[in-house]
Amino acid sequence: MKATGKLGIAIAGVGRIGQLHARVITEQVPNAQLTAVYDISADTAAFVANQFDVAAAADIDELLAAPDVDAIAICTATPTHGELIIKAAAAGKAVFCEKPISMSLAEVDAAIAATEAAGVPFMVGFNRRFDPGHASVQQAARSGALGRLTMARITSRDPAPPPIEYLKMSGGIWADMLIHDFDMANFIMGSPVVKVWAQGAALFDEQIAAIGDFDTAIAVLTHANGAITTIDGSRKAVYGYDQRVEAFGTSGMAISDNQRVNNSQIYLPESSQQAPFQYFFLERYAESFKNEWLAFTNYALNGGASPVSGADGRAPVAIAMAAAISATQGRQVSIDEIN
Repeated sequence: MKATGKLGIAIAGVGRIGQLHARVITEQVPNAQLTAVYDISADTAAFVANQFDVAAAADIDELLAAPDVDAIAICTATPTHGELIIKAAAAGKAVFCEKPISMSLAEVDAAIAATEAAGVPFMVGFNRRFDPGHASVQQAARSGALGRLTMARITSRDPAPPPIEYLKMSGGIWADMLIHDFDMANFIMGSPVVKVWAQGAALFDEQIAAIGDFDTAIAVLTHANGAITTIDGSRKAVYGYDQRVEAFGTSGMAISDNQRVNNSQIYLPESSQQAPFQYFFLERYAESFKNEWLAFTNYALNGGASPVSGADGRAPVAIAMAAAISATQGRQVSIDEIN
């Protein structure tokens, strides 16, 4: 740490998500300080560096060598994550990595091993764990208040598909979009997923169909304790960002429902009206991103268990891989086949 006592954080990859993290760190995390950025586009790096009044590194080696960098946030394209985690660990930096760690379990394991060997803090960016509503469901489920957990139900629907050029390199709906929900299933139920059945279809977007991906998806996950999680996903919900989580047990139920633009309710003689849902993840999960960075900063400065460990990050990758096989082959897939 620098003399200020704050955690100096550099960001590698300052596209949309990297810029979001930069703003959260700068404006909402008192014990952290953004110190440098890097991007494969020098122009983008320069723009963001100027915006936040920090240094723009010419390459990753320069970024990692900077004396005021205690931690690195890896927000680059997924295929680069493994290599950058290993480099950052070797440089003795705490590591925050956006999901997924990699879509190769061998690379995931190598990255985790590197952080463990170097003894550096490592956390995976599954921000939805830090959403107050989702976290409340998890706490109710794991505390025993709901009795024996038997089912969880997760709905995950985006307002519109991302650009097709992004989707071509995203890893598909299972790895790109629903991986958050696979993590949420583990987070809430507290029992690892052992079997996956999945089905996908391209029903409304010809471009998505043309690249062999899906715009509509269903997954049924069987946990080791016998409980079942169902997940439904869509790339297009015309009414807004639809995010719901439910845990059901023998003694009760817990729900994290959609958030609206405001809490107004208008009642007229023949109709009633509520405000629309928040439209995109930047708004819906604003609180979770702040809480995520508060948790990482506290962990990196004070030690303890990782808020989202390498093992936590590995599990949804294996589920996503199993889901892709299941949807292609039309059968249930055991996680043992993947591991």
